[in-house]
Amino acid sequence: MNKIVNANKVVIGAEQYVNNPGWLHTQKEELNLLDENTRQNRFDKNSISAILAEHVWEHLTYEEGLKAAIICFKYLKPSGYIRCAVPDGYFPDSSYQNTVKVGGPGPKEHPAASHKIVYNYKTLMKMFETVGYKVNLLEYCDEEGHFYQNNWDGVDGVIFRSKKYDPRNHGDDLAFPSLIVDAMKSI
Repeated sequence: MNKIVNANKVVIGAEQYVNNPGWLHTQKEELNLLDENTRQNRFDKNSISAILAEHVWEHLTYEEGLKAAIICFKYLKPSGYIRCAVPDGYFPDSSYQNTVKVGGPGPKEHPAASHKIVYNYKTLMKMFETVGYKVNLLEYCDEEGHFYQNNWDGVDGVIFRSKKYDPRNHGDDLAFPSLIVDAMKSI
């Protein structure tokens, strides 16, 4: 396998979502967040401008999330970023929380069956900031369940499960929001 020396933008855990034309879409088998060898074989350090991880980080424990953030940090260019979306632990809908909870709602085939953590904006920010990232909140709920959406551009990475792009989230209605951050390499 040849190294992709100047990959600008990489999607980790693309699954069925191919919302970012021109980005390199990868699966766990190709680019494992916890296995630096899968990066060393494909990328040079400081060579990636952006990493998009939509509903990936919740499949890692908090400690694994830290390790993944450290590995990503090495491969991001200065001022590169991770656009990370996870289920929002502060979204005040019991059905949503049952669906996204650790272990998922039931059958082993359910996508949430391998969830290991449910983040809120405080825990996700802390994880990335511990590594040295500067974190910008894009979409999130606060402790009282109030939803906030800051201005962000899909050119920098489309998150389908968002207020901005998910048709389930019409007008003032939220059915399936995500906690979305940009974690910028601050060097």
